[in-house]
Amino acid sequence: MKVWAIVERSATGLRRVSLELAAKAGQLGDAAVLEITGLERYSALPAVAALATKADAERPDLILVGATPMGRDLGARLAARLAWAYASEATDLSIDGSVLTAMRTMYAGKVRATVRAQLPAVVSVRPGAFTLPRGAAPAAKGGGEADRREEREPKIEEVPADASAERLAFLRFEPTAAASGRIPLGEARVVVSGGRGMKGPENWKMIEELADVLGAALGASRAVTDAGWRPNEEQVGQTGRTVSPDLYIALGISGAIQHLAGMTSSKVIVAVNKDPEADIFKVADYGVIADLFEFLPAFTREVKKAKEAS
Repeated sequence: MKVWAIVERSATGLRRVSLELAAKAGQLGDAAVLEITGLERYSALPAVAALATKADAERPDLILVGATPMGRDLGARLAARLAWAYASEATDLSIDGSVLTAMRTMYAGKVRATVRAQLPAVVSVRPGAFTLPRGAAPAAKGGGEADRREEREPKIEEVPADASAERLAFLRFEPTAAASGRIPLGEARVVVSGGRGMKGPENWKMIEELADVLGAALGASRAVTDAGWRPNEEQVGQTGRTVSPDLYIALGISGAIQHLAGMTSSKVIVAVNKDPEADIFKVADYGVIADLFEFLPAFTREVKKAKEAS
């Protein structure tokens, strides 16, 4: 079984999902880790052309990409170019002979589907779906000693992009918000997310303080981003980002199905809400019924003490 993992880089190294793909590829068979080079920024046509040429020559059985904006675009185009099967947003996968079985959620997280396809195939995998080998996780800003371990990157084979296939011209880049310096949602091992229970943007500093202590990314419910309290790129849910961190802390979030669709695959979910009937408690591993404005400062202080003691 020959498996390729197509990886992506951020400013600080390989993205977390790329490390997860590389680890999974090694478990499934004879793994190769590939990175597209020669592009100032991702462009679909040169990347797909180069990978398709290589795949035609070397005939891998399975190609894995991250379910990121780049990975979704690249994976679907590559499968179409090769006329291979394509499975998207996988949360687990296995191989039995020549048959691929992938698990994915559908209908805003209400259904878990099992899909099967004949190999060869291309599969996009949700970030956080696979466990990293111990010590392989990227460092998180503000994290503890475990988060500062040296990142272990797999051996990568560079695949030069096919510049002759380019048909698009880059005009300009317009960032959606000023860079915050925080770890992105898709890379985070810990996410601290707030909802309408925070009562207004002026109270978000309490969430930011907890996130700083934990080395966490910031998230928000749709009600919060629609109200303009937080930028849209922080929205978690069906119409926002899907996250699968090791720890998801939901503060003042009621637990609408649209929000749950974006975070129920988190390893551990902690919910804090003053309403004991809030739907978020149905999916939480740990629930706290409390007033956020009393609980959150006290909790942040205790986390600081625990980290200082360790």
